[in-house]
Amino acid sequence: MPLYSYECRDCHAEFELLVRASDTPVCPSCGSEKLEQQVAKICVEIKYPAIAKSWRKAAAAEGELSNFSKKEIQAKPKS
Repeated sequence: MPLYSYECRDCHAEFELLVRASDTPVCPSCGSEKLEQQVAKICVEIKYPAIAKSWRKAAAAEGELSNFSKKEIQAKPKS
């Protein structure tokens, strides 16, 4: 599921949501469906490889492999 940034047109709250293609996102503050998708912010380069490695390990444990390169996915042992 991709992470999207939104702004609510009713209460002007800004937030991020993980959204499936079949989902209709709603504002967590007021419940409105009148949302405007925002331009995503670019993630800065991670300066600590150990932190990135721990995040990737946690993502793999949860089944979220989208942050891995194809080489890393192929090298991951199947459970």
